[in-house]
Amino acid sequence: MLTKPISRRSLLGLSAAGAASLMLGGCSETRSDGKTEVEFVSYKREAVSIFEALMAEFNESNDHIYLNFTSPNDAVTIMKTRFVREDYPDVVAIGGDASYADFVDSNILADMTEYPGMAQVQQAYQDIMKSVTYVPMDGIYGVPYIANAAGMLYNKDMFAEKGWDIPETWDEFIALCEEIKAEGEVLPLYLGFLDTWTILSPWNSILVDLVPQDHIRKVNAGEAKFADYYREPAEKLYQLLQYGEEGPFAYSYEDACTAFARGQSAMFPCGSFAVPQILSANPDMNVGLFAMPAADDPEDRLVVSGVDLCWNMTVANEDHRELVYEVIDFLNEPDNLQTYCDDQKAIPCIEGDFTLDPLFDDIQEFLDAGKVIDYPDHSYPSGMACDGRLQAFLMDGDVDAFLENWDSLWQRYNKTVIRKVQEAAQE
Repeated sequence: MLTKPISRRSLLGLSAAGAASLMLGGCSETRSDGKTEVEFVSYKREAVSIFEALMAEFNESNDHIYLNFTSPNDAVTIMKTRFVREDYPDVVAIGGDASYADFVDSNILADMTEYPGMAQVQQAYQDIMKSVTYVPMDGIYGVPYIANAAGMLYNKDMFAEKGWDIPETWDEFIALCEEIKAEGEVLPLYLGFLDTWTILSPWNSILVDLVPQDHIRKVNAGEAKFADYYREPAEKLYQLLQYGEEGPFAYSYEDACTAFARGQSAMFPCGSFAVPQILSANPDMNVGLFAMPAADDPEDRLVVSGVDLCWNMTVANEDHRELVYEVIDFLNEPDNLQTYCDDQKAIPCIEGDFTLDPLFDDIQEFLDAGKVIDYPDHSYPSGMACDGRLQAFLMDGDVDAFLENWDSLWQRYNKTVIRKVQEAAQE
């Protein structure tokens, strides 16, 4: 499916406490029934019912492994707490994001390069996983399982009824928004910017069309500033406010999903991960996803796609590597993976004859051509609260202050990463 990805580096180091010694063994243990327990801890609360069913199926059929698959609330925080206590699950199931980079940098995750099933993982997603770490790594420290995509969700039936074409440039997009606004029947967009993380979705999608793919590397290397790149993306993000709900900072992500599901807006700048929530409010809605048309040239459009879920074995449990591989093999079986994709509207990272949801019809050509890029915010330090910075900018609209503040805060919150990137470049 994917052939040639465009990747980003993710930045951020785990705290010193999180980098505790891995001398103690993991939590795998032999049960009274003679089976060895293998523990997976996942951050995907929305998929808990699927994994509980797969766990039951696996445990019924396997005679020497007991799979304990849990998805607690605030799972990543729980993982970090357990790491500090040297209580390591066999596998942490997270996305290819800043947390993954933290754990790799802290020597918590084991190199999975030699996992036999890695040969079936699409090369694009292997490359994205390698690029997420903020300095080059020789191995790959997780097995990509599921990807998602972001751009512009739209009401397919409404577009068909009104005869609206999918815009391919920013001018076409603004013209469409103006037309919808003038008709006055529905809003062009629903935003839901009370939850600051929702701002990152349109920001990411606008950003990848307009800035060089290596701009964060250049900033960390001291070769550029964000002010050199972020003015146009910021101005276009701010322009979205003209076409959304009145007072978008009073409405949450769930509010936006529900309003879009009820036909109150024609579009919703978000990603495939929102569709299950939307369909819970309107199971019959026909939702599509098109690439954000932020550029002036249609050929400059890209789709933001990252690894949404990967299997990451902890170093402390490498003695059970073969048992972990056996569980991953089961989870990666085509029928099990297809079930997950159908339920969660997801993109498989594994090669195979999978059926994608019609949601992805309008970005299939981007997936096939490898015109995808990892989420830029995966490279943002969590301490900087970049989503909150974007919300503050949208509230006051001062682009100059936003750019100056972003560069200043980046240097403050990213010192360790900048130092490591520059040291790696010297080496």
